[in-house]
Amino acid sequence: MMRSSACLAGFALALISVLAFADGALTTEAKASVSATQASAPAKAFVPQCVRQSDYDIYLSGIHTGTMSRTETWQGKTAVVSSHSKASILGIGTEYRQRAELSWSTASDEWLTTKFHQQVSGFRARDMQATFSDNGRESRVNVDGDIEHYRSSTIALRDVDTLAIQMRHLLLQGRQQFALIRQASDAIEPYQYYVQAKQTKTIAPWGELTLVPVEQTGAEEVTYYFAPELDYQLVQARYHGILLQGLIALNHYRSDCN
Repeated sequence: MMRSSACLAGFALALISVLAFADGALTTEAKASVSATQASAPAKAFVPQCVRQSDYDIYLSGIHTGTMSRTETWQGKTAVVSSHSKASILGIGTEYRQRAELSWSTASDEWLTTKFHQQVSGFRARDMQATFSDNGRESRVNVDGDIEHYRSSTIALRDVDTLAIQMRHLLLQGRQQFALIRQASDAIEPYQYYVQAKQTKTIAPWGELTLVPVEQTGAEEVTYYFAPELDYQLVQARYHGILLQGLIALNHYRSDCN
């Protein structure tokens, strides 16, 4: 049971930044954020073009276990994203904050992570900072003072925020399957994604919505549900565990982006 609870806690941590999918290549692009980790941002002023705010509930086997929020501020072709979550999973408390910077690569026509700073207290506590180079193929990761380097020969390494944005970008392009790699704290995690047939669900408080499911296989099996009527925002994510099932559900969404 402890192994399963650890897997679900890891799932919750991994999804905290995925939850409010940004607007990909179709609308104004870039972000800044309003979290406690923003103190590490450069002194240069960041003038936002638009802001999105999304809030989610976390459920474990139908029981409400926590909340998470995400603020996005877009400007040009660069972005900053902040995420914050508090959850208690089988009595294991954790708090997560992340600030990620990303930009559009004209060389490879994709969203790439520039750097990110992640702080976790409680379960899996860590202070993680990562920077990326060589068009996203190389990373330098500092976890609590221990430094490691990672490299991918073909696919860019991304933090979970940029991975989410690139996933949505590929979905909007009409791709039916694709591969992405997430930079974790002590490894790189390759995933395969498969777009499924559309379905209709009633999602409070929006009512009936058409959803596009995307199945993820790899270290964690997750199904993401995107809503075209909500500008292809992520409205649900389901973790498929052997013993435990997890759900993250959107409960509030605000945007002043066109």
